[in-house]
Amino acid sequence: PSQSAGTQWEPENRWGWSQSEVGFADSQPQPSTEHSIQVRLAGDKRKHNEGRAEVYYNNQWGTICDDDFSIHSANVFCRQLGYVEAVSWYPGSKYGKGEGPIWLDNLYCTGRESSIAQCTSNGWGVSDCKHTEDVSVLCSEKRIPGFRSEDPLLNQIENTNIKVEDVRIRAVFSASRKRIPVTEGYVEIKEGGTWKQICDKNWTTKNSRVVCGMFGFPAEKKYNIRAYKTSASRRKHKYWAYSVICKGTESHLFSCKMGDRIMTLGGNVTCENGMPAVVSCSPGLAFSPGSHSGFGKAFRHLLVRLKGGAQVGEGRLEVLMNGEWGTICDDGWSLHSASVACRELGFGTAKEAILGARLGQGIGPIHLNEMDCTGFEKSITDCKFSKEIRSCTHEEDAGVRCNIPAMGFQTQIRLNGGRTPYEGQVQILHEHNGTLIWGSICGEGWDIMDAMVVCRQLNLGYASHAFQETWYWYGDTDADNVVVSGMKCSGTEMALSHCPHDAKVSCPKGGGRYAAGVSCTETAADLVLNAKEVEETSYLEDRPMNVLQCAMEENCLASSAVNTSVTHGIRRLFRFSSEIHNNGQADFRPKTGRHAWIWHECHRHYHSMEVFAHYDLLDSNWTQVAEGHKASFCLEDSNCIDGVQKQYECANFGEQGISVGCYDVYRHDIDCQWIDVTDLKQGDYIFRIIVNPNFEVAESDYSNNVMLCNVRYGSLRVWVYNCHIGKLANSYYEPDQKEYFTGLWNNQVF
Repeated sequence: PSQSAGTQWEPENRWGWSQSEVGFADSQPQPSTEHSIQVRLAGDKRKHNEGRAEVYYNNQWGTICDDDFSIHSANVFCRQLGYVEAVSWYPGSKYGKGEGPIWLDNLYCTGRESSIAQCTSNGWGVSDCKHTEDVSVLCSEKRIPGFRSEDPLLNQIENTNIKVEDVRIRAVFSASRKRIPVTEGYVEIKEGGTWKQICDKNWTTKNSRVVCGMFGFPAEKKYNIRAYKTSASRRKHKYWAYSVICKGTESHLFSCKMGDRIMTLGGNVTCENGMPAVVSCSPGLAFSPGSHSGFGKAFRHLLVRLKGGAQVGEGRLEVLMNGEWGTICDDGWSLHSASVACRELGFGTAKEAILGARLGQGIGPIHLNEMDCTGFEKSITDCKFSKEIRSCTHEEDAGVRCNIPAMGFQTQIRLNGGRTPYEGQVQILHEHNGTLIWGSICGEGWDIMDAMVVCRQLNLGYASHAFQETWYWYGDTDADNVVVSGMKCSGTEMALSHCPHDAKVSCPKGGGRYAAGVSCTETAADLVLNAKEVEETSYLEDRPMNVLQCAMEENCLASSAVNTSVTHGIRRLFRFSSEIHNNGQADFRPKTGRHAWIWHECHRHYHSMEVFAHYDLLDSNWTQVAEGHKASFCLEDSNCIDGVQKQYECANFGEQGISVGCYDVYRHDIDCQWIDVTDLKQGDYIFRIIVNPNFEVAESDYSNNVMLCNVRYGSLRVWVYNCHIGKLANSYYEPDQKEYFTGLWNNQVF
């Protein structure tokens, strides 16, 4: 580009990684010859080596469409910036929508080109894309040896040794240094390995809002400025050379513009008549002192929630409208909108606006589309949006990953002895005689909800298994001592230290080989029942006892069936179909391999799980009056959504499972697909179905494994209505289900 390219320099890119923001290379694009093409990484980002891919062409910055983009194109782009290679690339404007033209569409690179301009495309500016399809790139940290930018302005900035490496809030007073998380203190920039303060002369509340947001806090608040002035007057400070200008909606300080150079005196940066910039942040309820009961309880009053995420502050975003929870379509979904939702939930700004139902598909209505937030709204429902959702499906459900405060939980536990970092014996730091030592947890009573907390605390995803014996990982004898027993986590806690446990350690078998262990997974299935299918297929059948002998052997009848005549007896069965969808991120597979499946001679099939579903009828006091259960003799892909191929089929002793995007149908005419109601009086009941009731297989969301229906049982038929996804006892996001149904009962809905 000509020298005029220097005048196109944007202050937001004048942070210290200028060399990684902008690079140059001569190129011969096909079919015509063009001048050198300038490229950069832009948008709402945290690191110098990531961002929206932008191209400077014809004196204007523009973007690249994600259509046909590949890792080969990303490699070319990153090498043009001076990085060795690309790590990944992202569709759907992950770092925010760009502006100006979309210069390249259907870009195809072999990976051997030296410039993006040498790759084939539709031609400069020829595109049918929107900025919601802007492609983003993540480059490796490793630089190409000797690579330098050819832009004079950039070289000038580099020659001043500006290299911003990190940002922090440093607590100033001794009392605040002991608090976790750190909510107040100096804003400091790390440059050239040295932490420096920012002069407060041009510092604004908008800057403070951005800093608080990036550290996981929803808002900023006032602080004792007199105390900080007194403290600042007693110390020497090392100031950063530039001011910062934020709009207040940025998700990170590095997305703000870099302002004027601060005054220097004798080669030293000074802040005449000023002091270091200070922020004071308000933590969300879940992170306030003493709030250790689980991150869900803090949000019971909200009209938004996160579902399906493994970590605190991430998940599929759902909103409550017209009395029904629903999702948001990802068309136009951006960091600005995601940040509004994150702050509303009590977190900081969003570090990622997740597209394409990457955290699982929701159920129910899609309430909102084309969200357009300024970034200052108090609720996501205050933003401009479109109710036109005909073109959206749950495959486009929007999600968020929010900034949360640094609580230091990861350093309190570890996994020992596993073959990978995702598994091992759970060990916790414990104080003994004034010294912190590692200890183990008693394996007795250890379950999947406890394991869920461990995986979350270590940022390892979801729990796939909870082990009560860990002899195969036994190895660190220094941590044999059991320091905790009787863990009773609900599964929502942020750390094991928040879970109830025995007041005194009681573990008859001791630790070592019998200590608790976990296996974690980055992705998990999510089973959801189809409510409409249950309503439409329910009926009563009087079935002769002589054809129910196999069902009798498999405990599919009420206990009174043993007294029923085989030749003349009849059992009354409440029958229905169940359609179980896998809306998660991983296939649902049986816990055990085929070698451990149990052969049932009578029905001539294998059971891969002892109990796959519970069927219960409850009275008005929520007392169980009839039950059934369904062993998963066959888990298979009965059908799938468009574009998804079936993988699992039970025939010929095949592999069992439910693929992502597929569903398994247990037809009403299959043995044991019923509840024996022979002894039940006519009347009104609650019908409850629970799939994966013992949490034997990992799921991203157990709270949607329950379906509840109203049932009226008459002399000749049964009416089933108002079926909907309920909740498990440990879900904090919804009103108590028993209270809800009791209210329906009192209002004569039954």
